[in-house]
Amino acid sequence: MRYGTGFGHPGLVWICGMLVVIGLVILIVWALSRSRHGTSSSGPDRVDAIEILRQRFARGEITEAEFVQAKKALG
Repeated sequence: MRYGTGFGHPGLVWICGMLVVIGLVILIVWALSRSRHGTSSSGPDRVDAIEILRQRFARGEITEAEFVQAKKALG
């Protein structure tokens, strides 16, 4: 006589379930790492910061001394 649920070996079902969970965790970590790399402080973001600084100076929101100091800080 055979006892069980008819879905095969219980250990095999458990191992397949664990592989699915591990795969989902890896997928989530990969997706989070890609989204964080997109928000780095180099490249286009730095150019945007300088452009924003120029716009603020042009509107008179900051003085020339503040503009020069902030531009040096941004590099």
